[in-house]
Amino acid sequence: MKSVNLRGILTAWLALVVVDGTGNAVVAQSLDVPKWGSHIDFEGKAGTKRSLGEGDMFIPILQNDDSMLFANLRTRFDDDNSREGNFGLGIRHMLESGWNIGGIAYFDRRETELNNYFNQVTLGAEALSTDWDFRANAYIPQGRETHQVDALNEASLSGTTVTIRGGEERSMAGFDGEIGWRLPLYEADASQQVRLFAGGYHFAADDVSTITGPRMRGEMTFDEVPWLWEGSRFSVGSEWQHDNPRGSQGFVTARLRIPLQFFGKSASRLSPMERRMTDPVMRDIDIVSQSGAFGPAETATGTADGQTLTIIPSSSIASTAALNTALTTAGANTVIIDGTINVTALVNMATGQTLVGSGNVTVKAPSGREAVLTVSGGKIAATDTNLSHVLSMRNNTKLIGMNVSNSNSSVTATFAVDVQSRTGATIENSTITAFGATGGGVAIDALNTTDLVVRNNTLSASSNSAGTIGIRMNGASNVTVANNAFSLSTSGVKTVVAGNGTTSINSASTGNTTDGGTCSFSAAPTGSVGFGTINCP
Repeated sequence: MKSVNLRGILTAWLALVVVDGTGNAVVAQSLDVPKWGSHIDFEGKAGTKRSLGEGDMFIPILQNDDSMLFANLRTRFDDDNSREGNFGLGIRHMLESGWNIGGIAYFDRRETELNNYFNQVTLGAEALSTDWDFRANAYIPQGRETHQVDALNEASLSGTTVTIRGGEERSMAGFDGEIGWRLPLYEADASQQVRLFAGGYHFAADDVSTITGPRMRGEMTFDEVPWLWEGSRFSVGSEWQHDNPRGSQGFVTARLRIPLQFFGKSASRLSPMERRMTDPVMRDIDIVSQSGAFGPAETATGTADGQTLTIIPSSSIASTAALNTALTTAGANTVIIDGTINVTALVNMATGQTLVGSGNVTVKAPSGREAVLTVSGGKIAATDTNLSHVLSMRNNTKLIGMNVSNSNSSVTATFAVDVQSRTGATIENSTITAFGATGGGVAIDALNTTDLVVRNNTLSASSNSAGTIGIRMNGASNVTVANNAFSLSTSGVKTVVAGNGTTSINSASTGNTTDGGTCSFSAAPTGSVGFGTINCP
């Protein structure tokens, strides 16, 4: 519709109010065309750590020749499943000195990648000239500022105490600011301009590392792009920022403006400072939050599967008798061995007990909060003590991530782990080592055992001159031997697995490796142990 038609309508209806496509109320007696119209900007930001998309609607509500009250509605999403909406009002005024000054107030709401919701108020001020930009914003959290995140719970071990610290995500208050400068590559009234910006930001919350760092960006803007419609704007740019919690992040940006007004002055007929009245509001793109284990601390007393948790630090064990007493007291529960315990006699596990030396254990506090405790370094070792066996397992016991070794110069065979005639024992993710100088070495002695599982272990047996055996399982029933690495060293016979005709092997016994040796069975067993390089039997 041309302006002459509009004037005719306005003249005929002097007492009425006409609302044009900008959302501006225009008194019918006024024949002026609004200077600034509504538009929507679409922006894409491809980043080094995440990428974002944004829609930004700018709506003038009231305006005269040098002032404007506007609404600004934004929505943003990223490829980390975070979403945010910003709902703001702003005012801008053109001074006779050549500066535009303004202020903004927003309500922001964000859903983070952890599916938590946060609210904040953003307040900002700006001063823009032909050549310079000054901006500052303050971000003030509103409502709930902390959400519990069980997946971020952390457990730590100190002495005999396991502490769980709760995982949380917290919104952070802060501020940012920037200074911009127009590069004099084009005339001040040209429809294309290049600007550089430098600034910084600071965000903080209780018990959370502050987020503070520099931010720099640059942009090139094209008004009235020839191949686009009147009132359009296209911008390209790049951004970079750095802070300790989040590291360095970079973005390449592209922004396209689509005018929504049916009437209004063309941007080509506006002065440079009039065009700057509709510049995008610059502010942080997120409600800033930080997640981690900085919630309340609790003491873990058990494991996720209901067993009581006992810690045995090596510093508290003065003798093998003391270790056996501690294991008997712990009973059919989970025991973590912290450090190396040197023993001179046989160590006896309790029925149903789990012995852990390294790996991950899910622990639980009385409140029900759970976390994964990572432990390492648990070792039971006998050195030149003439022990035939070091560790004796019982029915339904588990050996997880333990380092068990037996080394002596005896003329009799040296064994590391004894699981003879037991039912339902499991040995996983452990290192089992036996060295018998002249009597030979056997890593696992599993004669006549039932339902034994030996999985993901390193099994070593060595001797100066006698034979060595990885697993001895004569008479064993339903034994699973899977994904173990066997290492045998001797000038004598190297036997990876030994058995007889009454041995039965579970079909899941696959994926094992060995650096040499053969399997020895006095008669054909039921089933076989799978190796990539040897047949067993």
